[in-house]
Amino acid sequence: MKTLKARPQGSASLSLPSLAYALLLAVLVAFALHVIVSAGPAARAAAQEYVAQAIAEEDRQFCEMFGMRSGTDTFVACSRELANIRQRQVDRDSAAAEGIL
Repeated sequence: MKTLKARPQGSASLSLPSLAYALLLAVLVAFALHVIVSAGPAARAAAQEYVAQAIAEEDRQFCEMFGMRSGTDTFVACSRELANIRQRQVDRDSAAAEGIL
Protein backbone atom coordinates (compact mmCIF):
# COMPACT_ATOMS: atom_id res chain seq x y z
CA MET A 1 0.00 0.00 0.00
CA LYS A 2 1.26 3.44 -0.99
CA THR A 3 1.27 6.25 1.48
CA LEU A 4 0.96 9.85 0.43
CA LYS A 5 2.98 12.47 2.15
CA ALA A 6 0.95 15.46 3.13
CA ARG A 7 2.21 18.94 2.46
CA PRO A 8 2.39 21.21 5.42
CA GLN A 9 -0.45 23.68 5.41
CA GLY A 10 0.39 27.25 4.51
CA SER A 11 3.43 26.38 2.41
CA ALA A 12 3.21 27.38 -1.19
CA SER A 13 5.18 25.55 -3.79
CA LEU A 14 5.78 26.51 -7.37
CA SER A 15 6.05 23.98 -10.08
CA LEU A 16 9.31 23.83 -11.97
CA PRO A 17 7.87 25.41 -15.17
CA SER A 18 6.37 28.27 -13.14
CA LEU A 19 9.67 28.88 -11.39
CA ALA A 20 11.55 28.80 -14.70
CA TYR A 21 9.07 31.27 -16.22
CA ALA A 22 9.40 33.62 -13.25
CA LEU A 23 13.19 33.45 -13.45
CA LEU A 24 13.15 34.12 -17.20
CA LEU A 25 10.82 37.08 -16.69
CA ALA A 26 13.11 38.50 -13.98
CA VAL A 27 16.15 38.18 -16.26
CA LEU A 28 14.30 39.89 -19.13
CA VAL A 29 13.19 42.76 -16.87
CA ALA A 30 16.75 43.21 -15.57
CA PHE A 31 18.11 43.23 -19.12
CA ALA A 32 15.49 45.76 -20.25
CA LEU A 33 16.34 48.06 -17.34
CA HIS A 34 20.03 47.78 -18.16
CA VAL A 35 19.39 48.72 -21.81
CA ILE A 36 17.21 51.67 -20.82
CA VAL A 37 19.74 53.00 -18.32
CA SER A 38 22.76 52.55 -20.59
CA ALA A 39 21.09 53.77 -23.80
CA GLY A 40 19.31 56.75 -22.23
CA PRO A 41 22.23 59.21 -22.19
CA ALA A 42 23.29 58.28 -25.74
CA ALA A 43 19.74 58.73 -27.04
CA ARG A 44 19.45 62.08 -25.27
CA ALA A 45 22.77 63.25 -26.76
CA ALA A 46 21.68 62.14 -30.23
CA ALA A 47 18.40 64.02 -29.86
CA GLN A 48 20.20 67.17 -28.73
CA GLU A 49 22.60 66.90 -31.68
CA TYR A 50 19.65 66.51 -34.07
CA VAL A 51 17.96 69.62 -32.66
CA ALA A 52 21.21 71.62 -32.92
CA GLN A 53 21.65 70.58 -36.55
CA ALA A 54 18.02 71.41 -37.37
CA ILE A 55 18.37 74.87 -35.79
CA ALA A 56 21.63 75.51 -37.66
CA GLU A 57 19.97 74.55 -40.93
CA GLU A 58 16.97 76.79 -40.21
CA ASP A 59 19.33 79.67 -39.39
CA ARG A 60 21.26 79.11 -42.61
CA GLN A 61 18.13 79.03 -44.75
CA PHE A 62 16.60 82.08 -43.07
CA CYS A 63 19.70 84.26 -43.13
CA GLU A 64 20.66 83.27 -46.69
CA MET A 65 17.12 84.08 -47.81
CA PHE A 66 17.99 87.70 -47.00
CA GLY A 67 21.38 87.59 -48.73
CA MET A 68 23.56 86.88 -45.70
CA ARG A 69 25.89 84.10 -46.83
CA SER A 70 27.22 81.55 -44.37
CA GLY A 71 30.60 82.49 -42.91
CA THR A 72 30.13 86.26 -43.18
CA ASP A 73 29.85 88.72 -40.30
CA THR A 74 26.28 89.52 -41.25
CA PHE A 75 25.40 85.84 -41.16
CA VAL A 76 26.88 85.51 -37.67
CA ALA A 77 24.87 88.53 -36.52
CA CYS A 78 21.70 87.10 -38.08
CA SER A 79 22.24 83.72 -36.37
CA ARG A 80 22.88 85.44 -33.03
CA GLU A 81 19.64 87.41 -33.30
CA LEU A 82 17.71 84.27 -34.23
CA ALA A 83 19.13 82.60 -31.11
CA ASN A 84 17.93 85.58 -29.05
CA ILE A 85 14.45 85.30 -30.57
CA ARG A 86 14.33 81.58 -29.80
CA GLN A 87 15.44 82.19 -26.21
CA ARG A 88 12.78 84.85 -25.67
CA GLN A 89 10.18 82.39 -26.98
CA VAL A 90 11.41 79.72 -24.56
CA ASP A 91 11.18 82.27 -21.74
CA ARG A 92 7.61 83.16 -22.75
CA ASP A 93 6.63 79.49 -22.96
CA SER A 94 8.13 78.82 -19.53
CA ALA A 95 6.34 81.80 -18.01
CA ALA A 96 3.05 80.70 -19.57
CA ALA A 97 3.53 77.18 -18.20
CA GLU A 98 4.11 78.60 -14.72
CA GLY A 99 0.98 80.72 -15.04
CA ILE A 100 2.82 84.04 -14.98
CA LEU A 101 1.48 85.19 -18.35
